[in-house]
Amino acid sequence: MKKTVTLLLLLAMTLSLTSCNKAAEDSYSSASVEQTTEQTQEISPTKLTNKMTETELDTVTKHALTLLDEPPKLSSDPNAEHKVSIEFQTIDIENWRSSINENRDEMTDDEYKEAMEAIQKAEETGEGLRYPLPPIVDGYIVANSVPEADVFENGGLYKFTTSTIDENGEWQVKDLSFASFEEYLDYIREQDAKQGFTEEETDLDICFTQLAYDALCSGNYEELPSGAVDRNDTSQYLWSYFHNYRSDWEYNREEVEEIKDSVDEIYVYDEELQRSFTVHVTLPPDYEKAKTYPVFFLTDGIWRFGNCPALRKCMENKEAAPVILVSLYYSYDVTDPDQGLRYEDLVINRSELLDFITDNLMPYLCENYNIDCTDSTLYGHSDGGVFTHYALFNSDNYENQPFGHYIIGSPALWGLRHYNEYEGISNDIYMNDYGYFDRNITLNKTVFLCAGSQEDPDYADNYREGDDTTLEGVAKLNERLEAHGAELTYKLYDSHHYQYIPEMLIEYLKETYLC
Repeated sequence: MKKTVTLLLLLAMTLSLTSCNKAAEDSYSSASVEQTTEQTQEISPTKLTNKMTETELDTVTKHALTLLDEPPKLSSDPNAEHKVSIEFQTIDIENWRSSINENRDEMTDDEYKEAMEAIQKAEETGEGLRYPLPPIVDGYIVANSVPEADVFENGGLYKFTTSTIDENGEWQVKDLSFASFEEYLDYIREQDAKQGFTEEETDLDICFTQLAYDALCSGNYEELPSGAVDRNDTSQYLWSYFHNYRSDWEYNREEVEEIKDSVDEIYVYDEELQRSFTVHVTLPPDYEKAKTYPVFFLTDGIWRFGNCPALRKCMENKEAAPVILVSLYYSYDVTDPDQGLRYEDLVINRSELLDFITDNLMPYLCENYNIDCTDSTLYGHSDGGVFTHYALFNSDNYENQPFGHYIIGSPALWGLRHYNEYEGISNDIYMNDYGYFDRNITLNKTVFLCAGSQEDPDYADNYREGDDTTLEGVAKLNERLEAHGAELTYKLYDSHHYQYIPEMLIEYLKETYLC
C-alpha cells in the first residue's frame, strides 16, 4: 500500500470507439463483447454536467507538457543580469470611489484621506488609477507584496493586513506597518525561516523582492500588457521554484520525449479536497478532434504516466484501438514520500475524490475532448483499488456517469477496515459493497478484478487478527459479484503486489479496446 502501490485508473472494458479493419478473434473473457461492424459506427460524445465552482474554473490551466522541463538556475546576486517585468491593472475611478465609501467604516481617517487623494490625483492627471500586480523577476512571479515607489517618502509607512491560521485552526488577522524597506525585508526573512526556507531560498526571495522594488522606484522594467500573465498558474511563482518535485515522478525520459507533443498537461484545483492536481492527457496516434474516443483513466499518475508511452505504442502498432489516456496526480509542488496524502485521499477522502473526478474533472475533459464515457474505464490499485471499489458501488448516486468499466486492482480493504474501526464505522458498509445491490437489481457496469498471486506476504506485517488478506478480500469480492451476475473478469497474475501492473495494463488495453 506504500510507495510501490499504484492507483491506476481507467481503461474501457468493452467496445472500441474507432473501427479497425482487423476483426477481433478472441474475447477477453465471458465479460467481453465481440466487436462487430455495427458496433464500430460513429458514436456521439458524452455530455456531462460540469459542477466546478467559479473559483475552480478560474484555476484551470491547460498547456504543453512541463514534466520534462528543467528549472533554470536562478541567481541571488543582485549584480547579476536580471529582468524585471511588471503588469499594471487599471481601476475605474468611479468604482474605486464607491468601494472606498462603502468600506469607510473599516478605514482610519488617514487611510480614507490617502485613498481619496489618490482618486483626486488620478482625475487631475487623467491617467486613471493604476497599480502594479506582483512583479515578475527572471520569469517568476514574486510572491511577496512589493511597496510602491514613493511609499516611504516623507516618513510614510508601508502597511498591509495578513491572515494566518493558528495551531487551533482559527484565523488570525494582523495589521502590519513598516517604516523602511529594510525593515520589511527583515520581516520577510523571519517569515521565510518560519516556513522552513533554506538560506539559499531566503537569499533568492529577498533578492527578487529587492530587485522588484528597485525597478518600481527607478522605472527600469518591462511593462507587460494587461492579462499577459496567468496568475492562476502556480508553476510561475517563485515558491514553485523552491518546491519542484518533478524528480519524484517515475518514467523513462526518452520514451516520454517521443510522445510529449501528444500530451496536454492540465492544472486543476478542487475546493472540496483543497488539493491541486496535475492531469496528463495523452492523445492517441492520428488523433482527430472531430472523432469520439473512450478514456483510459489512470490514477497515481506519478507512476502510471510512465506507462503511457508503452500503451500508446500499442495503438500505434494497431494492437489496440485508439483511446485517450488520462493520468491523475498532485501538482508538481507536492511531495508524498510516505504516501500519507495518497492514503488520505484514496481511502479516507474517497467520497470527495469521487466527487472531484465525477462532477469536475471528467465533465471538464468532456468539454475539451470528444469522449465516450460509456466505454471509458476507471482504474485503481491497492489503496486505489479501495477507491475504485467505492467508486463503482456508489456510481448510481451520481447524475454524471463518466465510466462504464472499472478495474479494481489488489484492493487493500484491510487498510479501510483499520480506518473504519478507528472512526467507529461499521465494516459492513464495504463488505456489503456500500449497499449497491440493496438499491439496484443489477450492476450495469463491467468489472475487471485482479491481484498478484504472490502478494499476501508483501504486507503480512500490516494484517491484524481477523483481517482478510488482500487475496482473501479479492476472492470474497469475486464471490459477491458472481452471486449478483455481474459482468466480471477475475484474474490473478503470477506476481507480487504491484509488479504485474505494466503487463496488466497493456494486456487489458489490447483485449478490451479491440483493433
